[in-house]
Amino acid sequence: ADKEVVLEAVKLDGYALWHASEGLKADKEVVLEAVKQNGLSIEYASKELTSDRELVLEAVKQNGVALEWASEALRAYREVVLEAVKHRGKSLKYASEELKADKEVVLEAVKQFGPALHYAPKELKADKEVVFGAVKQNGYALLYASESTKADKEVVFEAVKTEGRALKWASDDLKADKDVLLKAVKQNGYALTYASEK
Repeated sequence: ADKEVVLEAVKLDGYALWHASEGLKADKEVVLEAVKQNGLSIEYASKELTSDRELVLEAVKQNGVALEWASEALRAYREVVLEAVKHRGKSLKYASEELKADKEVVLEAVKQFGPALHYAPKELKADKEVVFGAVKQNGYALLYASESTKADKEVVFEAVKTEGRALKWASDDLKADKDVLLKAVKQNGYALTYASEK
């Protein structure tokens, strides 16, 4: 199909890019319209265009997971990764190792999706501010925290406040702590299953 037809198609459904000719998959105007409609359509763009910062930024603004198809260089570009994790925290998975270790980037990711803590390095899994932000968004993020933060009453209290069953990953001492236990069972009675026998 010609450019005009493909442009109309991708404006309605970005995935229509998949059916475009190789030439149109390398046409920035066409791909830009596709990713504005569906960021994940960048998967079908030419390799060249997955290195185009403007285009990748549009894609990750629409859907942060589009970072998966960005060039290696752009997965190491702070502005692009920050934009991606603000929209989809789990896109931290596709960031460069250097940016996975960037506290600000990880904080943005866990604020949007607590379990993104899984993709952070060991040091940040032990950082109280980062872990607190993660469990505040989703108590299950406690699963990915360091042993030291699983023993931090303030962090665990916040985790069980949002998801009582997060008690499962708390330290043994905190599983026996009356305040924590009470908060956990008030949120979800099933949390009692994880109470310590102490």
